[in-house]
Amino acid sequence: MELANRVKTLTPSSTLAITAKAKELKAMGYDVIGLGAGEPDFNTPEYILQAAKKAMDEGMTKYTPAGGIPALKEAICRKFKTDNRLDYTTDEIIVTTGAKHALYTLFQVLLNIDDEVIVPSPYWVSYPEQIKLAGGVPVYVKAGEENEFKLTPEELEAAITDKTKAVIINSPSNPTGVMYNRDELEELGKVCLKHNVIIVSDEIYEKLIYSNGEHTSIAQISGELKEKTVIVNGVSKSHSMTGWRIGYAAGPWKIIKAMTNLASHSTSNPTSIAQYAALAAYEERQDNLAEMKNTFAERLELLYGLLNDIPNVSCIKPEGAFYLFPNVKKAAESNGFSTVDEWVSALLEEEKVALVPGSGFGSPENVRLSYATSAEDLKEAAKRIKRFVVNNQV
Repeated sequence: MELANRVKTLTPSSTLAITAKAKELKAMGYDVIGLGAGEPDFNTPEYILQAAKKAMDEGMTKYTPAGGIPALKEAICRKFKTDNRLDYTTDEIIVTTGAKHALYTLFQVLLNIDDEVIVPSPYWVSYPEQIKLAGGVPVYVKAGEENEFKLTPEELEAAITDKTKAVIINSPSNPTGVMYNRDELEELGKVCLKHNVIIVSDEIYEKLIYSNGEHTSIAQISGELKEKTVIVNGVSKSHSMTGWRIGYAAGPWKIIKAMTNLASHSTSNPTSIAQYAALAAYEERQDNLAEMKNTFAERLELLYGLLNDIPNVSCIKPEGAFYLFPNVKKAAESNGFSTVDEWVSALLEEEKVALVPGSGFGSPENVRLSYATSAEDLKEAAKRIKRFVVNNQV
């Protein structure tokens, strides 16, 4: 049996081997601390759970429009107006089966064969694969630590060719947690307008910011940029609703209509019950989510301080999301390993701490640590990592 060529291009996840090994060790009874979680460790708020139950009790269990129920799309429009000072109509909104589905569908309707998409590196692991599945070509541009992992206008300009269709901006970022400020976005926007490049603005971590900085969407900067931008967002991270699979995209109606048409022939509608739960998340806008944000802020300070106490480990302090992305190349070398991936595997084997290698994010000198776990586990994990680094000096 011969598989389609498009799936042959997919790169296996670099996290699979380490995840499988961690599960194997846990099954053997070892105390494994996993710092790979890409989701909040809080349950969905009670008022959202109750809204879902109410929807089920009232029979809201049937098909809905492929692009989402009108009430949720209206609530998303109000969210953009209140939070981002952006005006959208419901024709410019599509509700999707998670933000990942929004991105996938967007690339499917945007890209022709060999169209290029600029992907700043480090990047979220699924961007390149989704681009390739749409027939496009991911063009990686290294956003170095010297600029806090952020793409500069000069780097963007140098990467643009006559095949460039779009650029991805993820702020706050997975895996780095860094965030672009308004001035930085404005300069990137000028380059995009100059070359007629579409902007894919992934803002899924918008609500998880712990500095005094304010989240800015590049679409806020000007009407011209708004017309060139598709914003991708959702309730997964902001409301601890990862399993509910509700995301959305906002952008020019022509793009949104195409995405909706494609969804109607692929997934049909997102789960009806989850849509009503998301509606409650945005309509009631309760403040109890502040507890989750405050806890993440405390954990960030804790883990950042602990990492800085480990020899040969350096880390840029992020402003958002719930990840740290330290550079451990020197630590790996000091322990006799030629690659960080080997160092990560040995750390898991010896100290039972599971980290995500940065190679999967296009940054092989780094590792991603999630602080979406208890303070006790973070302290113990840092203790074990330091012990491993110190005891294995060569």
